[in-house]
Amino acid sequence: MSKKKQGGAYSSLKNSKGRNFRSWLYGFVALLSLLYASIFLWPVVPSKPNVADSSAYKVKIEPQSGVTSISEQLRSQGLLVNVIPFQISARALFLGSKLKPGTYLLPTGASLGTILLQIARGDSVRESIAIIPGMTIWQLRSLVDSHAALLHTTKGMSSKELLQKLNLSYPSLEGIFLPDTYIFDPGESDINIYRRASQAMNKQLSHTWSQKASASPLKSPYELLILSSIVEKETGRSSDRELVAAVFSNRLNKGMLLQTDPTIIYGIGPKFTGNLRKADLRKDNPYNTYMHKGLPPTPISMPSKESINASIHPAASNALYFVARGDGTSQFSQSLNEHEIAVDKYQRKLNRASQ
Repeated sequence: MSKKKQGGAYSSLKNSKGRNFRSWLYGFVALLSLLYASIFLWPVVPSKPNVADSSAYKVKIEPQSGVTSISEQLRSQGLLVNVIPFQISARALFLGSKLKPGTYLLPTGASLGTILLQIARGDSVRESIAIIPGMTIWQLRSLVDSHAALLHTTKGMSSKELLQKLNLSYPSLEGIFLPDTYIFDPGESDINIYRRASQAMNKQLSHTWSQKASASPLKSPYELLILSSIVEKETGRSSDRELVAAVFSNRLNKGMLLQTDPTIIYGIGPKFTGNLRKADLRKDNPYNTYMHKGLPPTPISMPSKESINASIHPAASNALYFVARGDGTSQFSQSLNEHEIAVDKYQRKLNRASQ
C-alpha cells in the first residue's frame, strides 16, 4: 500500500473516532440535561398545604438519617419520591452527605431539587422558649407544659421524678435552670430544655465559684445559687445589683437576719395575691428570713448570670440595709438609724404618691 493510501486510512479512522467521541459527549450532555431538568422541574411536594393558615407543606426528618431513610420518611409523609431517584438526585447535586434533620416547611408543588437544596441548607423551622430571670419553678413548668411546639414528656412529673430524670441531686428544682432563650426543633422533648438549662446553670456556677474570694460567707456553689436568687428578686435596677449583693453578704458575715420580703413571698407560694401583710412576716416557715438566720433552704427563683456574678463579686461596701426609692433604684445605708431615715423619706413619698 502506498504511503498516500496509508495516510488516508489513518485520517479516516481518526475522523471516525472524533465523530464517535462527539456523539458520546453530546449524548452524555443530553442525558445530564434531562436528569437535571427532571430534578428541578418534576414536582414532588403535594400542591395542597398540610399546615393551617399556610401555603407550605410540613415534613420532619429525624436526626441521624441517611439518604435512603430520608427518602422513606418523606414518602411516608406524602411526598412523591422513591428511594433510587432520590439517591441519584442527591448525589448528582453533591448533597448526599449534607442533608440535615429538622422540621421543614416546603413550598407546595416544589421540585425534588428545590427541597434537596433547602434540606441541605438546614432551612428548617425552629422554635424557642425563654426562661426569664426571676422566674420561679412553678412559672417555668407552666410555661414549658403549655408550649405547643414541645413534646410533653414531663408534664405531671413530681419534682423528685424530674430531678431523677435529669440525674441531679439537688433538694429542689428551684433556681437550677439558667435564664436564657433556648432554640429547639418542633416536636422536641421538653426534658431536653430542662437538661440544657440545668447543664448551662451548672457550668455557670462552676465558672463563677472558682472566682470566690476568701472573705465570702458562701460555703458551696449551691449557697451561691440561693443568694443569687435573692439578689435577683431584690434588684430593681441593674446598677444596684452588686450593692444589693453586698448588703446580704455583709449580713451573712455578721450573723444578722437577712429580712428579705421575696423569701416570705416564695414561702407563701403561687397563692400569693401580691399583698404582703405583717401577719405573713410572723408566720414561721423555712423561708421566713425575718425569723431564721442564714440563707433559706433552696433558691427562690432562677437567677441570671449577672446576679450570680454579683453575688460572688459584691460591691466593696459596708451597707447593711436598703429601701426602694420608688424609681427602681434603692437607697443603701450602713446603720439602722440611717436606714430608718431613708424609709421614712421614701416610704412617705410613695404613700403620698399612691393617695
